[in-house]
Amino acid sequence: MTTAFFVAADWLAEHIDDPEIQILDARMAPPGQEHRDMAGEYRAGHIPGALFFDIEALSDRASPLPHMMPRPEAFAVAMRELGVRQDKHLVIYDEGNLFSAPRAWWMLRTFGAEKVSILAGGLAGWQRDEWLLREGEEAHEGGEFEAKFTPQAVVRLTDVLLASHEKTAQIVDARPAARFNAQADEPRPGLRRGHIPGALNVPWTELVYEGELKTTDELNEVFFSHGVSFDRPIIASCGSGVTAAVVVLALATLDVPDVTLYDGAWSEWGARTDLPVEPA
Repeated sequence: MTTAFFVAADWLAEHIDDPEIQILDARMAPPGQEHRDMAGEYRAGHIPGALFFDIEALSDRASPLPHMMPRPEAFAVAMRELGVRQDKHLVIYDEGNLFSAPRAWWMLRTFGAEKVSILAGGLAGWQRDEWLLREGEEAHEGGEFEAKFTPQAVVRLTDVLLASHEKTAQIVDARPAARFNAQADEPRPGLRRGHIPGALNVPWTELVYEGELKTTDELNEVFFSHGVSFDRPIIASCGSGVTAAVVVLALATLDVPDVTLYDGAWSEWGARTDLPVEPA
């Protein structure tokens, strides 16, 4: 049976005590809101039973770049310590903007978890439906997780440089249009303005409505209007690899093949003065 990309709040409320379901809170502070204490917000109120999937802490701490994928062994150890079991149906949520849950979904899928869904509407939708929250930490037993890394899901700078130069793949940049078009500074210091030459801009917010992906027809129209072809390979990028996962998720729901994610994203490309940038 195929696991749904999304589950509704009422479905989760009905199945919240199901031993085959595990809930993960993947709330994350957007750029410019780094002062927020996300672990504290989790302790102040979360969906009962949810474990805190801290994307910042689960990223490669040895890398100078933000949110880079960790080594498979390190991720597996972290999941076991968190209490995650990859044989369960993992349900992820964020604060309701669909900003970070897709990144958690993508990380888990790329490391071998097969049954992963996102809570439609996130925490905001859960609260809107007046379901209860729980404070504090959640007691849990050790998890069971063996990472089965899918290397072809991730591309590196050299792959993107080749795609940009040789047009072997479409580069889809999920950042806001003002940043893509060099009309606004990046939220992270030291990065140039602009975009990878030849990239197409599909701002991630155009794919989302009230914490859920838009309808299939609407998603098709958004990608089509920005010049994206589903018949050619696609590399998703953004500022630091987080909202690129929204693009990957949207394309997955449309059953588009050959989609990868550039993990270094603009945090890597924009910091390099030896790489080309548009507008020049």
